[in-house]
Amino acid sequence: MHEIIRAMPNHESRQAKLRKLLRKQKLDALLVTNFTNVTYLTGFTGDDSFLIVTLDDALLISDARYTTQLEEECPSLSISIRDTSDKLLTVTAEALASRRVERLGVEENSMSLGLHRGLVEACQEMAVEPTTGFVESLRQIKDRDEIEEIRLACDLARRTFEVARATWAPESTECDVARELEYHARKFGGKGLSFPPIVAAGPRAALPHATPTSAQVGKHPFTLIDWGVFAHLYASDLTRMVITSAPAKRFTKVYNTVLEAQMAAIEAIRPGIACDEIDAVARHIIKKAGFGKRFAHGLGHGLGLEVHEGPRLSRKQETLLKPGMVVTVEPGIYLPDWGGVRIEDDVLVTRTGYEVLSSAPKKLEDCLL
Repeated sequence: MHEIIRAMPNHESRQAKLRKLLRKQKLDALLVTNFTNVTYLTGFTGDDSFLIVTLDDALLISDARYTTQLEEECPSLSISIRDTSDKLLTVTAEALASRRVERLGVEENSMSLGLHRGLVEACQEMAVEPTTGFVESLRQIKDRDEIEEIRLACDLARRTFEVARATWAPESTECDVARELEYHARKFGGKGLSFPPIVAAGPRAALPHATPTSAQVGKHPFTLIDWGVFAHLYASDLTRMVITSAPAKRFTKVYNTVLEAQMAAIEAIRPGIACDEIDAVARHIIKKAGFGKRFAHGLGHGLGLEVHEGPRLSRKQETLLKPGMVVTVEPGIYLPDWGGVRIEDDVLVTRTGYEVLSSAPKKLEDCLL
C-alpha cells in the first residue's frame, strides 16, 4: 500500500463545505461509500473506492486498476492504492486510525449492514455514527460548471429527439425509437442516455414508466417519449408527445391541461418557495379540469449527477427552493385504456426566479409530425 499526493478547485471547495457540516455535527471525518458522492467530491468516476474526508484532509482509497485514471481525473488528491492482498475495509480502518479519528460519520444509505459491522469491529476505539444526506444536500446546489453541463445535456437531448422525429416511420416499434435515441445520444457526443427511455404508444402511454415493446407506433395517434442524455457526468430528463394525426378533442383537452399546469408551475418557481407549493400549482389546474385522480405522481425531482436526486417537487415536501437547484417539472394525466400525456422540462432556480434549460418545442402544433 502506498499513498500518492496528487482535485480541481471546485472539488476542494465542495470538500470544504462538507467539513463545515462535519464540524457542525462534531464529527472528525466522513467515510464516503456512495460512489456518486465520491465523484462529486473528487472527480473520480471509478468504483470500488472509498473517500475519507477529515477536518483537514481527504484520502481516496482505491486499487491499481485505477492508478492512471486517478492521475488523470484528480491529480491533486491524496490517494492510497491498496495491494491486491489488502481488503478495502482493512486499508480504510488503518487510514482512519492513522488520522486519529474518534467520531466517524458513515453514509447509512449506501453502507451495507455487513460493511458497518466490519468497520465497527475493525475500529473498536472509534465511534461510528450513521449520517444521512450530508453530501446529497451539497449536490442540490449546482455550481456554474455543473449548470453548463446540464445545459449541454439538455441540448443534446433536444438534438437527439429531433433526429428521432425525423426518422419516424409508421412501422417503427417502440423499441426501434428507443434504439434511435440511444444511438444519436452517443453520436452527438453524449455519454449515452441518462436512463432507459420510455416510449409508449397509444394506450400504453397511460403507464408512467412504460418499458418499450414491439408495439408499432404507427398504429396509434400519439406516443409519449421520456428520455435524457448524459453530457459527460450530468443528466438531462425530458418528456414530449409525438402526434401522427390531427389531434382529437379529448387529446387536445388533456394536452392543453397538462401544458397549462406545467407552465404555471414553472412560472411559480423562485427562491424561497416550498417544493410542495410548486406541486400544488400544477395539481390545482389538473384537478380543476376534472383529472385530479389521474395525476398520481410528484411534479418533479432534482437533476444532476443522477437523474433522480433532491429536491423533490411533491406533496408534503417543504424544502425551500434555492438558487442553483435544477429540477424537472413534469405533470401528467393518465387515462387507462386510452393513454396519457406528460410534458417535462429541466428548470434552473435563479436568484430572481427561474430559467428553463431545455428547449425542445412543446406547443400542441409542435407535437404533430
